[in-house]
Amino acid sequence: MRGVAILGSTGSIGVSTLDVIARQPELYRVVALSANSDVQGLLQQIRQHRPQLVAMASPASAAELQRLLRADGSPVEVMVGDAGLEAVATHPDATDLMAAIVGAAGVLPTLAAVRLGRRILLANKEALVVAGGLFMSAARAHGAQILPIDSEHNAIFQCLPNGFSRGLKAVGVDRILLTASGGPFRCKPIEELHEVTPEQACAHPNWDMGRKISVDSATMMNKGLEIIEARWLFDARPDQIDVVVHPQSVIHSLVQYVDGSVLAQLGNPDMRTPIAHALAWPERHGAGVAPLDLFDIARLDFEAPDLARFPCLRLAFEAVAAAGTAPAVLNAANEVAVAQFLRGALAYTGIAELVERTLQAFEHTEADDLEALLQADARARNLAEQQLEKVVR
Repeated sequence: MRGVAILGSTGSIGVSTLDVIARQPELYRVVALSANSDVQGLLQQIRQHRPQLVAMASPASAAELQRLLRADGSPVEVMVGDAGLEAVATHPDATDLMAAIVGAAGVLPTLAAVRLGRRILLANKEALVVAGGLFMSAARAHGAQILPIDSEHNAIFQCLPNGFSRGLKAVGVDRILLTASGGPFRCKPIEELHEVTPEQACAHPNWDMGRKISVDSATMMNKGLEIIEARWLFDARPDQIDVVVHPQSVIHSLVQYVDGSVLAQLGNPDMRTPIAHALAWPERHGAGVAPLDLFDIARLDFEAPDLARFPCLRLAFEAVAAAGTAPAVLNAANEVAVAQFLRGALAYTGIAELVERTLQAFEHTEADDLEALLQADARARNLAEQQLEKVVR
């Protein structure tokens, strides 16, 4: 039986992970959970899964949770803040860590688990976007397994041969094709994008996701971040990675080989599939996902991404080519921009503009240690806030 710790258990990935675990009680037990501020959500998870330790980012939420657990007579330990996140990630009974916190906050606790040689189910983009080289180097040094949870990277992982860590060329891989749905505005006239509301941007046509991730999908910044992730996960050059818009979200990504073969992974758009795959790897077990009915799908469409419609994708290609601190700055500026958009302080089209202004104003350097990268992340956030007043509302 494997012990599983989850960073971000009340988010969509965390909830799906617990659903998969509950279907295989003889294989997994939940040992530690963390949440940001959803007291009631975490309380219900504690009652069902009985972890030994939980952590909350908010001190007030942690205090409220502790009060409710005392009323339950529960012995679960409650911790707070960064120390709590690291304790969850490095719990001694955890063989596997689901890293599902959105944002740079998940980088340090996930890296702590990597240094213990744990198996990492990686759903946190920022660990690779902010510090991909350092993260993968630490995984190799400490023998940690990194299993991707993003549907696209998990699909690529499933389509690659064993031994791809020797290099893509060595195993006959020509390039990686990341699929993208195109989000809710794939066909919307570009001149109308300025008027897009947060509610419209969060209404993804295929996936049920959190608000920040949904906005990233609409702007295709999520695909840009996935390009950076794929570069590190699969040791791929930027010119070995392409993006293909595929509105049905049935093909989750593809791998093209030098002999002309193209392998694709297909499935219904349900995150329980990649989660179950990573939990069970190298075996397979049920995930509660309905089988794919190709006769119901009937057709699969593909098109090239329009970089005029999706400038965030262009910025990501530029950042991965520039390397150094550029990917960390891209991610930090985007987090600020999306937060401002969701609170109504920035137009939808202002997201890409703010990110580009921040990238242009930042003094980029080589990224040689984690502290420098985290400092770049912090400086980029401050710079993005300063650039906000220059962006057209």
